[in-house]
Amino acid sequence: MSLAPKLAKAAKELCDTVDSLSFSEPVAYVYNPLRYAWKPHHSYLKKYGATKKRIVFMGMNPGPWGMSQTGVPFGEIDSVKNWMGIEAPVEKPHPEHPKRLIEGFDCEKSEVSGRRLWGLFSERYPNAEDFFADHFVLNYCPLVFMEESSRNRTPDKLPAAESAPLFEACNLHLRRCLEILRPEWIVGVGGFAQQQAKDALVGIDLKHGKVLHPSPASPAANRGWAAAATKQLLQQGIWSE
Repeated sequence: MSLAPKLAKAAKELCDTVDSLSFSEPVAYVYNPLRYAWKPHHSYLKKYGATKKRIVFMGMNPGPWGMSQTGVPFGEIDSVKNWMGIEAPVEKPHPEHPKRLIEGFDCEKSEVSGRRLWGLFSERYPNAEDFFADHFVLNYCPLVFMEESSRNRTPDKLPAAESAPLFEACNLHLRRCLEILRPEWIVGVGGFAQQQAKDALVGIDLKHGKVLHPSPASPAANRGWAAAATKQLLQQGIWSE
């Protein structure tokens, strides 16, 4: 029996919970792609979340040109359309920032982090089904936070009174996903994701790993992220030669 319906149920519950939360200035806009980009997200779960996994990679939260547009974690459009074979209608968030328009699969901008992440995976596994046979990728937090200027504000910058209920919901969702997928490894993409995984999964028998975040804001990532990430995965025993 496919595990995807259980993942979809968990995602819908997370979606409803985080939609009930409030955030104050400097956060001026909050996007929830689990809501307006549910169709491609659901396709991702159905197509690639049907079976148990050995390794789950976890990012922090959606980027403006990746999951915000496609509903798929780190969802750089070319990778989602042409490697994963996913394309579906995307609605609009309300309100929508005039400088961060949601154009779905028609968006012409590319998410650098997603291009690097999925680029490495697709190079190692030219057939997406081969990658997803053992791996899955999810985000810790589904929300995108923007200031009035359109500047991105990451979840770790939220005040404690706002982050506490958000992180509680995200922790619950993460635990549910891992109970469903039953992986051997949870791999944080970046330090924040790794720490949140450790905090959320205390007492659960899992191996914790980490890879460098592929963000263009990271000088180390800009020096050759794919090679650095591959080396880390091999050194930790997550991947083998």
